[in-house]
Amino acid sequence: MMTDWHIYTGAGEPHDGIERLPAPPPWRVFDGGPAVASTPADISSADLVRATTYRPDERTVQQVNAALYLRRPLLVTGPPGTGKTTLAYAVAHELKLGPVLRWSISSRTTLRDGLYRYDPLSRLYAASRREADSDPRVEDIGAHMRLGPLGTALLPRDQPRVLLIDEIDKGDLDLPNDLLGIFEDGEYEIPELVRATLESADILDAAGTTRITITRGRVRCRSFPLVVMTSNGEREFPPAFLRRCIRVELPQPDEDKLKEIVRAHLAGQAADSVDIIGQFLIRQASGELATDQLLNAIYLINVASVPDRASLAQDMMPYLSAPVSNADED
Repeated sequence: MMTDWHIYTGAGEPHDGIERLPAPPPWRVFDGGPAVASTPADISSADLVRATTYRPDERTVQQVNAALYLRRPLLVTGPPGTGKTTLAYAVAHELKLGPVLRWSISSRTTLRDGLYRYDPLSRLYAASRREADSDPRVEDIGAHMRLGPLGTALLPRDQPRVLLIDEIDKGDLDLPNDLLGIFEDGEYEIPELVRATLESADILDAAGTTRITITRGRVRCRSFPLVVMTSNGEREFPPAFLRRCIRVELPQPDEDKLKEIVRAHLAGQAADSVDIIGQFLIRQASGELATDQLLNAIYLINVASVPDRASLAQDMMPYLSAPVSNADED
């Protein structure tokens, strides 16, 4: 049962509950400024579907609220298809915090990739053009930069943004420790601006729609963002990093939960799909499957009116990793 202290309820209906969020603990107060304008609540239709069809369990709701109250990042782990990334969209939609800032991690990702991008070649070209044209205008260094998802999330706003750091376990071994400093301080520096000794520079945000004024090359947050980091459990994280995260382990959904998920995504098809759900659960015992594979199978079977439902469902639900031997011969 949801309790009154929950800002995020998991119900999926947008509300202004974020305004009831109490002041942060004394050790998590940030005083960045001046405040930048709030982000419009509009999100894409695809993200809206993600957000409104997500069904969190009670413990997940509790941990999201703990992260909101404590201004701590959320580390979400679990098997594929359990809703790790979707959680970020659900929270952003319900609390009307604007579009999710998504930062997808790979083995080549660095901390600076998330903070900002800088194009020195375009700056050099612009300088040569100004020199050739005898242009007296002052250089606009901000025109050669763009904030990344993390850099945008840390802008000084009165309300937090939602930042999704997707598959953080795929990143470089040093990335969690690099993030730790940013999360603790709630601020970062853009060295190129500091070296230029500019009082201010205007830089595009991650969406590329708004130019943000950066003063003296430093950014400090005002409301710490809700950071949702997903992990498939492919590696261990440093203890210091884990100690500063609120952790959520999403389990594989059982039969009742799968029916609820199907009802949310495919209204009217859950009752006629009990056999496919059962087949999914049996196959899942022999290898790794994701919930979206089940949804794909149910949708195709119902829309195409396929006669051989079981055979098509099996083809739509291949194992994500090597199954146990002879699993498909049963």
